[in-house]
This record gives sequence, structure tokens and C-alpha cells, in this order.
Amino acid sequence: MTGSEVSRSFRLAYVPGVTPAKWVRIWNERLPDIPLTLVPVSAAEAPGLLRGGQVDAGFVRLPIDRTDLSAIPLYTETTVVVVPKDHLVAAVDEVSAEDLADDVVFHPLDDTLDWERPPGRPATERPATTADAIELVAAGVGVLLVPQSLARLHHRKDLTYRPVTGVPQSRVALSWPEDETTDLVEDFIGIVRGRTVNSSRGRRPDAAAAQPKDKRADNGSARRKPAAGKSAGRSPRSGSGTAKGARRGKPRRRS
Repeated sequence: MTGSEVSRSFRLAYVPGVTPAKWVRIWNERLPDIPLTLVPVSAAEAPGLLRGGQVDAGFVRLPIDRTDLSAIPLYTETTVVVVPKDHLVAAVDEVSAEDLADDVVFHPLDDTLDWERPPGRPATERPATTADAIELVAAGVGVLLVPQSLARLHHRKDLTYRPVTGVPQSRVALSWPEDETTDLVEDFIGIVRGRTVNSSRGRRPDAAAAQPKDKRADNGSARRKPAAGKSAGRSPRSGSGTAKGARRGKPRRRS
């Protein structure tokens, strides 16, 4: 039995932009006796926490180093450009990477998009975080490309965002240590994949389903009726074993 099962708790990491509330609610409904602890982490920290055993599973952004980790891709996010509300981009429904060629595009150190080369003109320095880059966008220094959920997370009244075509997109996945696929991890995978309560892989079997086969067979045989013409503990020649209304054979004559 693993440490997570001994403690009877489940530690779930999640990176910025991911909202695990729906899955946590279902967990609490199905497994109310096992507390789920949420652990907010940066995208860069998440794989290390999983490998180190500090968390049982986590929502991560792909790509990650998959060494010793299992991952189930869940969804892909639209990439958007964050701009001031008076920027020309704010007047259209979406833009392409080429439309941003003349803009300074920030590429923060915690960027999760898998760029070969970011569009636009590079800034003189890379902001340390996405939050720092947002501040620079608000100051009118440049623009920023991020997954849509991060644009919502860092929402400001003086900024807006629009979808961008022809650029990388962020994929969110559920990941866990490959050698620690515990029953609790399987339970959470079932919840995330939308399995029902009664699904065999959505949760552990109930007591009836877990009952030993030989015991269930004994119970079934105990309810089985005796074969016709036989009764337990009595000879077939006994009159009590004759069915009601059945015709008896003709008695033999005495010699």
C-alpha cells in the first residue's frame, strides 16, 4: 500500500489558468471520507513535485519531460494576444501571427507556449513572469501571447484580448508518477474522464461486488430448489417425495 493510501488523503497540484473546482466537487461527493488538498504550483514546478511525491497527481501544461510520469491530455486552449483596449487589434475578432510583426511581443520566462520563434519584435529583456508581462502591456510597451485562461486570470479593465491563428496552443493534461498509479489516482482519473459512479473503473467495487466468488456460489446454491423426485435427507421411495396429484403405479398381486 502506498503512502497516499495510508494517509487516506489526495494531494492535487494545478498550474495557473486551470480551474479544478468541478472535479473537486465530484470527488467530495463520491469520496467524502478522503480529503482532497489543492496545491497551486507554477508550470515549471509541477513535474518536480510529481516526481518527488509531494503531490499524488496534477494538472500540467504540455509539453513536459515525461520521464517517470504518465499523462492524459485533456483539452487544448486557444492562444490569445493581450493588448490595451485602444490597440488596433481590439477592433477585430481575431488576428494572425503576421499581423503582430510590428509589435513588441513579450516572451516571459514562465511562458508555457512551445515556440520555435515568437512572432513580432522581441523585447530588450524577457519579463520574469506572465504577471510582469501583463503590467508592461498595460503600460503600452508591447503585447503578450498566452493561453486564454491566463488572459482571464490576469484580467484588467484597461486590457482586452483576441484569438491568434497560426501560433502554438497550450495543452492541459492530468499527470501522475508512473509507478504510483494508486486506487485513489484511478478514482480521480475516472472523475476527470466523466465516468459514472457505477463504472467499474470510476471507483472501487462495492462490498457486494467484492464478495468472494465461492461464497456467492454457496449463497446461490442454498436458494436452489431440489431436483424433482428428490428431497434433502429423504429416500426417493418415500411417499412425501411424490408430487401432489401424481398417479401412482398399479400395486402388484401377491402370489
